[in-house]
Amino acid sequence: MPDVRHPGALLLVAVGACQAPASDSSAFATTPKITTVPGGSTTEPPAASSSSSGSTDTTTSGAAGSGEPSTSGTTTLVPDLGEVPDFTDGNPIGCQGKIDFLFVISSSGNMESRQLQLINAFPDFIDTIESKFADFDYHIMVTDGDDDWGLDHCNEDCPVLDCKTGDSCCPTSVCPFCPDPVYEGEPCCPADYPCDQLDLVEPCESTFGAGVLFPAGGFASNMPCPIDGGRRYMVKGQTDLHDTFACAAKVGASGGEFMGQALTAAMQKDINDGGCNNLFLRDDALLMVTLISTGYDYGGGIGGLSSEGYAADWAKAVLDAKHGDPESVVMLNILKDDYECHPHDELCKLVKMFPYWTQEWKDAADFGPAFDAATNHVETACAEFVPPG
Repeated sequence: MPDVRHPGALLLVAVGACQAPASDSSAFATTPKITTVPGGSTTEPPAASSSSSGSTDTTTSGAAGSGEPSTSGTTTLVPDLGEVPDFTDGNPIGCQGKIDFLFVISSSGNMESRQLQLINAFPDFIDTIESKFADFDYHIMVTDGDDDWGLDHCNEDCPVLDCKTGDSCCPTSVCPFCPDPVYEGEPCCPADYPCDQLDLVEPCESTFGAGVLFPAGGFASNMPCPIDGGRRYMVKGQTDLHDTFACAAKVGASGGEFMGQALTAAMQKDINDGGCNNLFLRDDALLMVTLISTGYDYGGGIGGLSSEGYAADWAKAVLDAKHGDPESVVMLNILKDDYECHPHDELCKLVKMFPYWTQEWKDAADFGPAFDAATNHVETACAEFVPPG
C-alpha cells in the first residue's frame, strides 16, 4: 500500500492574512536579479466586473506575434543571468517542430471543471500546433501540484470502501466528490476508487515534478493511463493521444497546488536524466509550460500550503534547464483574476519573466482563446530558436 497523506485538512488553513516576502527577497543565494527588456506587449482585459464573460478579451499575452492590440511602452520581465551562453553562431535554425509540452495542473478543490475545460481545449490546440509544423515532434507530460497519491483514508478502507461521511474513518475537512451539501451516510470515497490496482502505484507517483501516470482521488481518472513505451509522458505517435492526455490531465480535486515547486522539480537534471521523467526535456526542443490552478501560490512555503522558493527561483530552474535561454520557453498561466499581478500571485510574476507568455482567467468559459494565443507564441519562438552547443 502506498505511503500517502490526506491533504484535505491543510486546504482549510486560512492564508489570506499572511504577508509573503517579495519575489526578489528570496533567501536563495542564486536568485537572479530582475530587469526589464523593451518590446513586450499586452492586451488589457475589460474591468473585473465584466471579465467573467470568457471572451477573448480576458486573455493577456506578452511578446510580439500574439495577434492582439498592444499597449504602448509596456515591458516584459526576464531574469538577468549575466553572460548568456553562446548558442552556435547566433543564427536561428528553428525548433524544427520539436516541442516539449509540460502541463502543471493543480489537484486542489474546485479543479474538476477546469481540468475538463483543459481536456476539451487540448485537441484543437494540438491540431493547430501540428498544422504549423511539417514535422511536429512532441513530448507531452502532465504533472500535478502535489507529491501525494490518492486518498489515505480510502487506501486504508480498501477493498471494502464502506466508509461513510460521518464515520470516524472519513475526514470531515473535505469530501469534494460528495453531494453538496454533504449528507451523513454518503460514501466517503469515490465509487471507482482503484482498490484492486494499488500494487501498480510506483514511487514516482509520490514525487514532485514526476509525470502523472496513475491519477487517483476525488474526480480523478482513478486508473493507470495508457501511455506508450512505459514512459510517464507521451511522444510522437502516441496511441489515442487525446484520450490518453485526458486520462493523465484528470488529476482530480483532492490534492494540493504547490505549482512552483512542482515546476521546479520537473526541471531538475536528475529527474530528466535517468529519473522518473527520463529524457522528457530535450536540449534541441522548444519548451511550453502550461500552469492551471485556482488559488495563488504564495511561495516561501507559507503555512505548508505554498511552494518553496519564489517566482525568481522557479524561473531560474526553468532557465537552467534551457541553458539560460528565455526565448526557448513559452508560458501559459490559467489563474489570473485581474490585469496586474496580485502581490501574492507568484505564478503571474513567473510567467512575465519570459518574453513569450499568455495569461487567462481561471473562470473563463472557454480556454480555447488562451491556447490560440499560445500557438502564436509557439510559432514565433520556434522560428527564432537556437539550440545550445
